[in-house]
Amino acid sequence: MQVQDDRILVADRLKSIAPFRVMELMKRAAQLEAEGHRVVHFEVGEPDFNTAEPIVEAGRRALLEGHTKYTHALGTEALREALSKDYRERLGVAIPAERIVVTAGASGGLLLLSALLIDSGDGLLITDPGYPCNAAFPRIVGGAAQPVALRAEAGYLPQVDDLAGAWRPNTAGLLLASPANPTGAVMDGARLAEVAEFVHGAGGFFILDEIYQGLTYGPPPTAGTGLQADAGLIVLNSFSKYFGMTGWRLGWVVVPEALVAPIERLAQNLFISPSSVAQQAALAAFSPQAMAIHEARRQHFDARRRQLLGGLEALGFRAAAPADGAFYLYMDVSSSGLDSYDFCWRLINEFQVAATPGIDFGEREAHRFVRFAYTTDDESIGLGLERIGRALEAWDSVGGQA
Repeated sequence: MQVQDDRILVADRLKSIAPFRVMELMKRAAQLEAEGHRVVHFEVGEPDFNTAEPIVEAGRRALLEGHTKYTHALGTEALREALSKDYRERLGVAIPAERIVVTAGASGGLLLLSALLIDSGDGLLITDPGYPCNAAFPRIVGGAAQPVALRAEAGYLPQVDDLAGAWRPNTAGLLLASPANPTGAVMDGARLAEVAEFVHGAGGFFILDEIYQGLTYGPPPTAGTGLQADAGLIVLNSFSKYFGMTGWRLGWVVVPEALVAPIERLAQNLFISPSSVAQQAALAAFSPQAMAIHEARRQHFDARRRQLLGGLEALGFRAAAPADGAFYLYMDVSSSGLDSYDFCWRLINEFQVAATPGIDFGEREAHRFVRFAYTTDDESIGLGLERIGRALEAWDSVGGQA
């Protein structure tokens, strides 16, 4: 244990869990807004749209009808069947409802999978750059994150050679995301099958994070799932992004049949059950009315992506990957003459534009890259681009100095 102050002891594992630095930028943005400034938000990885009305209405009905009790630890039968139907009809893959485990958000799902699959001393391969919180989950259960450095020249897509070079005797498995945060990179079926073959051959498990599944922009646009390439994958997903239900905290995992009973034991002990109201509401996410809203919003994101990418490229920045999915652009800002961390802090303090420095996503060339989220409206994107342009002019006029 580690002494935090004279009275409270905290576990040593806290030493290895880094803060999410963008939270400090968000705090600064809130302070500036409280002072009356208009802040342009490119830092927030959350859809700006409210949850679709059919889902909200279903949540209201759930409360009025008394759906406020514990459910089964694996989720309601109705929601698991609805997810199975969606896989079959929209994604073209047959996944029995029995293999689907509803969770308290994707983070709850990843915690369950970590406790299920990782022993003390085991390693979990994660990508660099990648979602920063992924490193915390193996550490919580006594394991360790083992970063795999992805290469810009490969579009930040994992190569089997990279994975093989990072695999260690204690490596238990691999966690990959497609579409990916922060790069927006999307893996096709052939690459997924190749990666899966390598991992299975090495005797490990393969967790595919599909939290941004559905948010792809082609050509041609397709919802896609890695289960089309390998039905034996462990898939992590969420109602947060495509379905716009971030605050409802509802997700799911797809696991092989042999893992259902042990993950149920963990769910019973760690979570009891997912939110009953959120599960009832999520049933409406698959209604024709809600799906039409989701698709319209995907098209809005695509238009925003093109607007922001074109504007940033015109300012001299370069995309790290094709960014065909999610709602992020991972841009090389080194032409500004600033380290990405300094770039982000000067941008928020001097021009009230918030973006996330690459250091939040790993160490691989982090000083060069900034993540811009296009989770804001067209007018704000235009304003943000205009302010970034003014920032570059101001900094260039004084040689990049404050």
